[in-house]
Amino acid sequence: MTAGTGPQPDILVAVDFETAGFSAHSACAVGLARIEHGHVGATFYSLIRPPSSRVRFTHIHGLTWPMLKDAPTFAQVWPRMATFLAGTDAFLAHNAPFDRRVLHASCQAVGVPCPAMPFLCTLKGARAGLPLPSKKLSCCCEYFAIPLNHHNACSDATACAELYLRLRGLGITDAQMRL
Repeated sequence: MTAGTGPQPDILVAVDFETAGFSAHSACAVGLARIEHGHVGATFYSLIRPPSSRVRFTHIHGLTWPMLKDAPTFAQVWPRMATFLAGTDAFLAHNAPFDRRVLHASCQAVGVPCPAMPFLCTLKGARAGLPLPSKKLSCCCEYFAIPLNHHNACSDATACAELYLRLRGLGITDAQMRL
């Protein structure tokens, strides 16, 4: 528990997806960062072969079809993700509605049950408590001097986890970040 900010879940996993296209199930990379007892620890990263060879967002994340064509599919990555998520109390993401939608659509597309954990959103928390004109992840990280290789899914997830801890330290509660 962080002093003065109320109880927080013991284990959270920050999640970040990069997508190949507009379809919610077009994940092409996933990053996970685990927070246990108030500290960022283990991370997980995988490229994901998207359902289509058309990669529309290379200009954002730098991933191309030649880089993704031999990557495991979401169905192949999911068992490792599920193992990493074991014991998790809640998900965490910056702009959590996006990552929640990608997770749900990807699970549904391959016929696996999506974890029924609550999502917390650091974007919502940043809006509630940071004096910044932009609450984008890159701006929040710059404000707190959190290292970030933006749009690398593992770096984004790790930065989100660190941002969560900073927001909690400022007194922003999970209730203020809950979707």
